[in-house]
Amino acid sequence: WVYTATIFRLDQRGHTASQRPVITERGYVATRAGLESFERQVYAEALRRGLGAAAEVLVVADGAIWIWNLVENRFRLATQRVDLYHVKQHLWSVASELYAQDKAQARAWLRPLFHQLERKNDGAVQVLEALKELLRAKESLTPAQREKLAREIGYFTTHAQRMDYAQGRRKQQPVGSGAVESTCRQYQVRFKRPGQFWSLAGDESLLALETLNRNGRW
Repeated sequence: WVYTATIFRLDQRGHTASQRPVITERGYVATRAGLESFERQVYAEALRRGLGAAAEVLVVADGAIWIWNLVENRFRLATQRVDLYHVKQHLWSVASELYAQDKAQARAWLRPLFHQLERKNDGAVQVLEALKELLRAKESLTPAQREKLAREIGYFTTHAQRMDYAQGRRKQQPVGSGAVESTCRQYQVRFKRPGQFWSLAGDESLLALETLNRNGRW
């Protein structure tokens, strides 16, 4: 595992002349030294980037439980938001199970759910109720479909309070984790070149140097 994070203020976002979104200044964390080390590094970098003076803190991530445990440990008062793209992937997995032979029907089923999720204040609750309603019609479902629905109902039950996308859009906040996804790709370009092989110690050492350089602390 390479644990990775990026930290920035909302006023450090902008657009290029072609309207491509950019972040003008941000902090980076990347380490293979384990979760405890990662947690300490993220918190330290957040303090350097103005955490102590922030009126509001937002953490955007995927649904991994260890991430939200870290948030509870270090950023207890932060708004928590699950990346919208990951949530849509979960709904797509349900649609694929229900309409495996008909992609058009799968898209038609998803369209109103995506709209509710993104635009309604209680969108996640509405989507959760729609999934529960499907599961209640057990006689029309295969065992695999029932299992998939039950699993995703559990996912939405766990994370519904982290799916405030309508409110996030109104505040012009990120609703997805694109910033850290691009961070991961940038690091991979450096560390996954043809012919490269790393020991854990060597990998961590170069990760530290790369991160110091990115953070302007070479």
